[in-house]
Amino acid sequence: MSSMVLDAGKILLIFAVFMQIPPLLIYLERKICAFIQDRIGPNRVGPFGILQPLADAIKLITKESITPKNVDVFLYTVAPLFVMVPAAISFAVVPVGADVKLWGHTLQLQIADFHVGILFFLAITSLSVYGLTFGAWASNNKYSLYGGIRSTAQMISYEVAMGLAVICVLMSSGTVYLREMVFAQSHTYFGFLPAWNVFHQPLAFVIFLIAAFAETNRLPFDLPEAESELVGGYHTEYSGMKFAMFFMGEYMAMISMSAIMVTLFFGGWTLPGVVDAHSTTVWNALLSVVVFGIKTGAFLIFFIWIRWTLPRLRYDQLMKLGWKVLIPLALMNLFFTAIWGLRDQIF
Repeated sequence: MSSMVLDAGKILLIFAVFMQIPPLLIYLERKICAFIQDRIGPNRVGPFGILQPLADAIKLITKESITPKNVDVFLYTVAPLFVMVPAAISFAVVPVGADVKLWGHTLQLQIADFHVGILFFLAITSLSVYGLTFGAWASNNKYSLYGGIRSTAQMISYEVAMGLAVICVLMSSGTVYLREMVFAQSHTYFGFLPAWNVFHQPLAFVIFLIAAFAETNRLPFDLPEAESELVGGYHTEYSGMKFAMFFMGEYMAMISMSAIMVTLFFGGWTLPGVVDAHSTTVWNALLSVVVFGIKTGAFLIFFIWIRWTLPRLRYDQLMKLGWKVLIPLALMNLFFTAIWGLRDQIF
């Protein structure tokens, strides 16, 4: 079997699994929300309500898509794609498992093996703000426009802190290659403590985590939507599949952010004593994918838990947190990381 066929099969498999996660997240979000609020949640469509996301998908597919008057039809139509596509593409650089040897060929469980993977990830995820802005402006609705302006200011503000946090990790790891970062975290300290970057850079992790909530517009940072203030924010005038694509994009961004946090700070698909970082057996590869899935799933559940636990911030609080707290902390962390890296030359 040629390596091209294996690569194509790998890409289709990873993409197919990735596309199945958002419906599962929608179901989990409703169930976890119901549990937190002492309710039952979906329990009618299918056993335990597990077919509710399918029913919602059928409803949105068959629902009439209304285009309001006086909108910019082209930008109004492509805006949901600008939210959904970057979130899916950014996942392509994330290594989801150990290398596996099949039919004489060694496959990397990663769609796009870029040596500047983390830079590609940051560049692609930043494109999603165009979708929100295009949709907000093209809708010809003042509430949508307010939401678009908020999303632009919010993403620009928190991307600075996120970028500085990533730089600290790059300085500690000495590489921008995501696979090398994973391998660097595969050993242990004292025989039991994983050498994960979250122990090297705990402040960078906290900053990145908070910025990830802001980048994905999740509570307590969902100011661009803010239903109690802006009706629905940037997607007020959207319906049918266009409306669904905005939400699919949000959940895809959650998956990509969770996956990159696992890769940067929690050893990616490695787990000392469970996964052999250098083995290429099928069993080891399957085990590594399971480990990666569990770690990523834990972050996704954390995203959902926070949404139904914390209240929404005021907009002035959002900006103050970004510019007056996170960015100064990130710069301080960057300074001390540089000092630590140059300690031999300085002292």
